[in-house]
Amino acid sequence: MKRLFLALLSVVLAFASDPEVIAPTGRIRGSILTSRLGKKIYSFRGVRYAEPPTGQRRFQVAVPAADWNDVFDASSEGPACPAIGVQNIMEDCLRVNVYTTKLPSANDSVKRPVLVFFHPGAFYLFSGQSYFFGPEYLLDKDIVLVTVNYRLATLGFLSTGDSTAPGNFGLKDQVLALRWVKRNIAAFGGDPDSVTISGYSVGGYSVLLHMVSPMSKGLFHRAIMMSGSTTLEPYPTEQLHVAKQQAELLNCPTNTTDAMLNCLTSKPVENFTDTIPKFFEWYGSPILIWLPVVEPEVQGVERFLPEQPLDLIRKGKFHKVPLITGVTKDEFGGMIVAIEEQRKRGNNSIINDLNNDWYRLAPMTIYYERDTPRSRYISTELYQFYFGNQSIGPDTYDGLAQMGADGLLTFPLHRAVKIFAENTDQPIYFYVSAYQGRYSFVMWNETAPYGVLHHDDLQYLFFIKAKFPFFDNDAPEIPMVELMTSMWSNFAKTGQPVPPTLANNVTWDPYSLTIDNYLEISEKPTMKTRFYTDRMQKWDSLFPLNPIS
Repeated sequence: MKRLFLALLSVVLAFASDPEVIAPTGRIRGSILTSRLGKKIYSFRGVRYAEPPTGQRRFQVAVPAADWNDVFDASSEGPACPAIGVQNIMEDCLRVNVYTTKLPSANDSVKRPVLVFFHPGAFYLFSGQSYFFGPEYLLDKDIVLVTVNYRLATLGFLSTGDSTAPGNFGLKDQVLALRWVKRNIAAFGGDPDSVTISGYSVGGYSVLLHMVSPMSKGLFHRAIMMSGSTTLEPYPTEQLHVAKQQAELLNCPTNTTDAMLNCLTSKPVENFTDTIPKFFEWYGSPILIWLPVVEPEVQGVERFLPEQPLDLIRKGKFHKVPLITGVTKDEFGGMIVAIEEQRKRGNNSIINDLNNDWYRLAPMTIYYERDTPRSRYISTELYQFYFGNQSIGPDTYDGLAQMGADGLLTFPLHRAVKIFAENTDQPIYFYVSAYQGRYSFVMWNETAPYGVLHHDDLQYLFFIKAKFPFFDNDAPEIPMVELMTSMWSNFAKTGQPVPPTLANNVTWDPYSLTIDNYLEISEKPTMKTRFYTDRMQKWDSLFPLNPIS
């Protein structure tokens, strides 16, 4: 009986050039890619996990895809959710890509650990497509990789604070994808009882929220949160002002939420993508426009986020699993490249704006409250701490880059690490990515990296075809590819990121509150202590934790 069940569940139905599996949801046909080391990757791209969120389903919680009787063609790249700068946009975008190097058969059940990846992009960029996050490096390890599309921007995060649109649609899409994985991943050789969720930037931010969300219970067993965390301020309970701005941009009424949603539902999907840039106030700021929200109670609707995330962690109301988390050495230093290149062309407008309008721009770009005495005090303190008595300019570039990184990411993530550590019995592995390769998401004159910036460490886990060349076996980055993929895949298998020792004979010790330790990931990995102590203490004094509600 067992043999028959396995054969029906996940038999390979075709030759290696055209693999097919039978999953509980139906037959799926894939294609073959090749890993860096020459392994065949059985690739199933654009597999639908939810019904299209179109028509009247727009601005509603997605529902699982109905099972199908024919063969689902997943042999080529599927669509991306509407976003800036991506190819093949469709509103029918709730798809996953599944990659494995070994499919099960009647004679070999195969149960490999599963790594699920939620892409970055501030909730309005990127997708889970293979030209952004290709499997060619990670799939040299014995894991199953799943990359996820989820709704973005207004389509994914519209929140009116009432039953019309309680919010978090994109995050609930992710939950639905995880439920799809739990039901179907065995057909691809994955173990549904060994799922690691991972993500970068807002994808990492999403991972943290899954750790506190009641909707995600039982759907994962380990977590990796790369360069993503909470915000400085408490989460809102709605973003009605953003919804109204979108309505005004599309000539929709704003007098009632029902009238606004009815009008927005009727608009072509391209209207939403085309208007994304109009939400920014100053040179792409604020970076975060659409935010997760603490949802209102709506009868019959599951709440993804019922309370403030940090309150839930402090109450111990989260999924206690092993965690990897960390940042890059220079994170948002890319802003300096933009400022300097503008200055070299004789245009000092960014620097002049920062010097002349600091009290408006600082809270906007760092994302804290505006136009209050507290806001002015924080802005004054930050200026003095990072720049002293100097004007902002070339001599203060390092301070500007550090301030942006600390406020938007490094401090909130470090705070989350400490609060998790106070309330869990599971290991936390904290890191700083410090390896400087030849390529970066932001380059000086297209020839040299500014530093180790936000997203840069992803190039050692994924083949990012849209941005970087493929690393051949003689590329200087290969040792870092091997190190990163080994650590991440070992963690997915065992809950520990490494075999007994790393390169340089260093052991990655779990995080300790008393020594504030972290692994510096570089050519010679090194354990260090006291993570940016002075900077973290400054932010802690300016943004003390609120009492638990």
